[in-house]
Amino acid sequence: MIKLIENKPTRKQYIKFAIVSTLYVLWILWMHSYWMFIGLAIIFDIYISKKVKWNVFKQKEGEKKKWKEWADALIFALVVSSLIKIFIFQLYAIPTGSLEKTLLIGDRLFVSKLSFGPQMPITPLAVPLVHNTIFGVNSYLDWPQWDYKRLTGFGNVERDDIVVFNFPVGDTILVGNENPDYYAHILLNGREAVQNNYEIKTRPIDKEENFVKRCVALPGDTLNIIDSKVFIDSKPQKAYKGIMYKYLVTTDGSSINPKTFERLEITSKDKENIGGTANYQIDLTDEKVAELKKFPSITSVVKMISPKGEPDMLIFPRDPKFKWNNDNFGPLVIPKKGMTIQLTEDNIILYRRVIDVYEYNNYEEKGGKVFIDGKQVETYTFKQNYYWMMGDNRDNSADSRSWGFVPEDHIVGKPVLIFYSLNEEKSFPSNIRWDRLFKVVRKE
Repeated sequence: MIKLIENKPTRKQYIKFAIVSTLYVLWILWMHSYWMFIGLAIIFDIYISKKVKWNVFKQKEGEKKKWKEWADALIFALVVSSLIKIFIFQLYAIPTGSLEKTLLIGDRLFVSKLSFGPQMPITPLAVPLVHNTIFGVNSYLDWPQWDYKRLTGFGNVERDDIVVFNFPVGDTILVGNENPDYYAHILLNGREAVQNNYEIKTRPIDKEENFVKRCVALPGDTLNIIDSKVFIDSKPQKAYKGIMYKYLVTTDGSSINPKTFERLEITSKDKENIGGTANYQIDLTDEKVAELKKFPSITSVVKMISPKGEPDMLIFPRDPKFKWNNDNFGPLVIPKKGMTIQLTEDNIILYRRVIDVYEYNNYEEKGGKVFIDGKQVETYTFKQNYYWMMGDNRDNSADSRSWGFVPEDHIVGKPVLIFYSLNEEKSFPSNIRWDRLFKVVRKE
């Protein structure tokens, strides 16, 4: 009589199962996707019970063809890199000078998703590693779309943090004419003209363009800008070395030597020659202002400030009732989750898009009254946090002063490291900024 002997799991198998299942449970708790606990049964069978042949499709040694090996390697690389992009970090290149001299055009950054918690994909069916277009068409499918979800991160957005986020008014774009934004085009040219002359597309949150700015105001803060100086709750913003303002620089009639601009790290995008050779408009830090004043040919350096009460119709909220501009703005209260406000004829202009678009309400205004889901309301309680983002290059930055609040569900991550940087105004190899290689990104 033959006795069948069952293969009992070894101690090594139990150890592997314990390690893998522990990591898997931690992953579930982080994801808040508790239905995934059913996966523990699969892990148990792979390591312990072995009832299912999970390698049934695995080819025997020597059978695998070369192209299949390459395909396996490519798929594995795409899966791993996509998971890294979603959960850990993504790469980002600085396209504009809005944060000079803190971050420069040509800086390539690692943006940490773990700092504020990874933003889960809203459009799951998309070409890996591509943001929103490929070969001129959308790189994603509009369906299905998942609800917004953010995993737990190491912390929250703090005042003066540099933040990457999805462009809040980038939900609708004019193809090939994205600057200024769609809503500015409507204001300048009229809705009918825009609809008749441009191709219009809409985008979900996670496929809106990525912007990078400094967070100057947090949820619940009161923001005020007086003669270009930012005040939060009546206290001046901390002065950072990289903050720049536009100055009118006048010489004794002679032109400024290009070598002088290069030595002062003033790029072609920072300056404009006006009125002949004697006058320049230059974006300068306080440090560069002091240096420029030392030159004997410079007769005056005067900060250019838009006076209080002089309205700019492209400044938030883009309404004639608010005579605000880049340099004199506010006061404005930044919405905070759970904060309740009294709705008035004036402040509804400020918070209309928040209530209607960002918080997905069925919103109407009739006869000076506000209706949400068909019911008249006189107060409103915000459902999420909002932030106020501004560039350090204050007079050369399209930021919250132009388009308003940044919702929490638009936050992407925090730049943590410049892994390399190229000066677009120079040729190789002099265009490599060696002093910025692997430089840690800090607030200051």
